[in-house]
Formats: sequence, structure tokens, C-alpha cells
Amino acid sequence: MDLFKGSGVALITPFKSDGSIDYETLRHLIDFQIENNTDAIIIGGTTGETSTLSYIEHMSIIEECIDYTNGRVPVIAGTGSNCTKKAIELSKEAENLGADGLLIVTPYYNKTTQNGLINHYSKISEKVDIPIILYNVPSRTGLNIDPITVKELVEKNQNIKGIKEASGNINNVAKIKELLGDKINIYSGNDNEIVPILSLGGVGVISVIANILPKETHDLVINYLNGNIELSRKEQIKMLNLIKALFKEVNPIPIKKAMEELKMINGTLREPLIEMEEENKKQLIKEMKKYGIKGI
Repeated sequence: MDLFKGSGVALITPFKSDGSIDYETLRHLIDFQIENNTDAIIIGGTTGETSTLSYIEHMSIIEECIDYTNGRVPVIAGTGSNCTKKAIELSKEAENLGADGLLIVTPYYNKTTQNGLINHYSKISEKVDIPIILYNVPSRTGLNIDPITVKELVEKNQNIKGIKEASGNINNVAKIKELLGDKINIYSGNDNEIVPILSLGGVGVISVIANILPKETHDLVINYLNGNIELSRKEQIKMLNLIKALFKEVNPIPIKKAMEELKMINGTLREPLIEMEEENKKQLIKEMKKYGIKGI
């Protein structure tokens, strides 16, 4: 089962000025994404500041997204943890709420071994029936999933269907494709590597920039998959300076600032994340204008 092909948005969590979750704005953002051809919504991931949400808040945004989306596009819930027991609890609850799939990051901080990864993901897989996307982002977790580990996990667990590859290591992606072929869906986890990963057999992206450019990100992927490679390549290159500005500071500080400038949200972050530095903010706005984003 393919969860999706194309662009899945790594959706931010909007907060009110007092720091509580802004559910009305969340619904507006979901509509904006669907109206602009986003192929899937990923809720409760890194971009959603999940590490600062309580368990109840985490589950509530997943439930709200599932209920409001109402089957219009797949909803994939971020349920990773550095505690296997907690990841199982989160995953089972998200499945019960009606999530179409799960995005599960590798354990972070305490980390584990490659055999530990096989144990961790396999135990989660045994407890749920919906598809799982592995999330490899060693810059945040300090842990890389080796391609041979991905192969073993896919062959051992029938509901591990994809991997979000944000290692920045193209060799990793190529090796996964060599070992598994079409047995796994590879999604770019970095907006500046969408075309390179598609060229190695990837099927899409789980995207930060899609929060503000959903149609453009969808079109970039779909054009490539439909054989319009030159058009896709041009869009990837056009986006690069804006992508760079969106990652001048730790995600999601810049994307929330961009959305605030577009009056999509009020821009509130939860500490330890703080307001974007003025010089970086000026550069971000400059790149948004150069790209041609209306309303900036």
C-alpha cells in the first residue's frame, strides 16, 4: 500500500499568543493545503514542535487533523520517541484515532545500536496494522539508519512501507534503492534534495516549505514523476535560496516567521525556540519576495 506519492506537508502547530493550540487556525491551514494539491498531511512531527506538546496535546492535534481532513488526503501521524514503550503507546493511539499511517523517527539522545533499531521498530510494527514510514535524520538524533538495517526491517515487518530520508547522504538513498527496489517508498526529508532523491527512485517529499508553497511543491514532484524532469529541475533550483533562508535557524523558527509574515499564523513558538534573529528575518523576507510569493 502506497501512503502517498507527491508532496506531504510537515505541518506546523499553530499556537495562540498565550501558547495554547489554535485549533481554528489549524483547520484553516488544513484547508489551505488541500485546496493547493498537497498529497498528504504529516501532523505531530518535528516541524509541529511535538517535543513541547503534552501527550494530550499531541493526541488532540492528531485527532483534530484526522477528523477535519475527513479522508480528503491521507493523514500521517508523527509518533516517534526515544522510548520504545512510549512510541508504541503513541502509535496505537494514533491508529485508533484513524491515522492513515505513522512517521516514526529513530530514537534520539539515548539512541541505540543498529540491532536496537531493528528491535525498536519491529516492536512498534507488531502492535499496529497501518503503514509505517521510518524517519532518518541523524543531524537531530545523532543516529543513522544503515541501508542494510532498512532492508532487514522491511523484510521482517510487512507494514514498514517507507522512509523519510533526511540524512543528506545520497549514497544512503542509492543503497536503500539498490537493496530494496520498489519494496519501500523513499521520501526526501530535505527540501533542497527533492529532485536528487526522485532521480534515485524516490516517490515524494515530506516538506517544510510546503507550508507556504503547497502547490509548487506538489507540482515539482508530480512533474518529475510524470516525466517533465526539466520543469521539475527548474522549480527545485528556483526554490533553493528560499529553502536556505528557511533553514538559517532551527526548524520551525523560520517557517513560522514566513507564515506570520503572510498572516497565516501569529508566529508563536514554544520555548526553547525563540524569535528569529533580525538579520535572518530580513534575509528570509528578501528571498520570499525574490521568489514571488504574494502578500509579502
